[in-house]
Amino acid sequence: MKINIERLMADIENFAKYGSQPDGGVSRTCFSKADFEVRQIFADQLKELGMDLEIDAAANIWGTFEGDGTKNKPILIGSHLDTVPNGGKFDGALGVLTGKEIVRTLLDHKQRLHHPLKIVSFTAEEANDFNFATLGSRALAGKISAADLSKAENSEGIKLTDAIKRAGGNLNKISPAENNSFAAFFELHIEQGRKLEKEGLPLGIVDRIVGIYRDAVIVTGEQNHSGTTMMSERSDALAAAGEMAAAVQKAAKALQTDAVATVGKFDVFPNSANIIPGKVEFILEVRSADKLERESLAKSIRQSFESIATNYNVSVSAQNFYDTQECEFDRKLIDLLKQAADASDTPYSVMPSMAGHDAMHIATLGKAAMVFVKSIGGISHNPAELSLPEDIEQSANVLLQAILLADKNL
Repeated sequence: MKINIERLMADIENFAKYGSQPDGGVSRTCFSKADFEVRQIFADQLKELGMDLEIDAAANIWGTFEGDGTKNKPILIGSHLDTVPNGGKFDGALGVLTGKEIVRTLLDHKQRLHHPLKIVSFTAEEANDFNFATLGSRALAGKISAADLSKAENSEGIKLTDAIKRAGGNLNKISPAENNSFAAFFELHIEQGRKLEKEGLPLGIVDRIVGIYRDAVIVTGEQNHSGTTMMSERSDALAAAGEMAAAVQKAAKALQTDAVATVGKFDVFPNSANIIPGKVEFILEVRSADKLERESLAKSIRQSFESIATNYNVSVSAQNFYDTQECEFDRKLIDLLKQAADASDTPYSVMPSMAGHDAMHIATLGKAAMVFVKSIGGISHNPAELSLPEDIEQSANVLLQAILLADKNL
């Protein structure tokens, strides 16, 4: 039994139309017009397959393909349908649509699992204007509550409570799922790196995910006239923030490890050619699989910010808003994925993920594992993002066979 790769690729292309950009990218940020369109289409397609549809309190979309009744705990397949601004067509959507293709394959072969099989599309996996990445999976895992979310709003003043309500959820009813309320969770995702391509492998079996730390940083100087304010009299927030961004890269490089640090969001106020910037806001992100290394790097970077602020006669403040710990995936599921790959003579690597995914939160509730698909050039969050059909086909079939093994053995 194998998935239909032509059908899956057509699905990917069809979903990429929603939020499509002139350069071939996809902008389907969470709670955007395109996101709401895709949510409805996906929900309708699940119902057309005869699946039971549910939208939970965090607006996660669930479809249930009932089993034969001999085992009650469901096997879950999930990822996300939202994208970064002008991102690619594979990140997230590939995992959700592969889950749907697996259900269609089972229907084609008139086969029911012993367990119920559930597909989930998680809400707001990507970083977004509400500053709540992996919102849906974190809510399910009990890592954020209604109180955490109730006051959030985006830059346009839209309240998160209203956006969730429009998507079919209800923040007032958010409650964590019970531990071990499912038999297994699998997420298939593009690698978003170059390791598999360098090794000439179609897929990776992910054994862990690094921890991710993010601070919202505000640099405050003095807004003034760019022509009449002499250089010695300036408190230029942008000049200081620019040096801070450079210091982030310098600190991470100096470690000579796999730790990474980034300033990827940068806003200047008032952002005019003839005004010395009075304020800059940016986000600092640090990633490492080692908690002590991550904390030490973040601390040293913040100390460098203080020194730079003094030199430029500005002030700096940092507020942490995201601190997700590293996680290890379930050894039993990893072994099942290995068995499935070996049985089909599909070469693979066991590897960590440097990117965060919904699976890292679901892993706190029960057995979870991930499959990576080779990314061409390691490019992601970019219109040029690409995974080849042959690599997708091999990876999806390994996942299908692992699910069949899990259905028998769990």
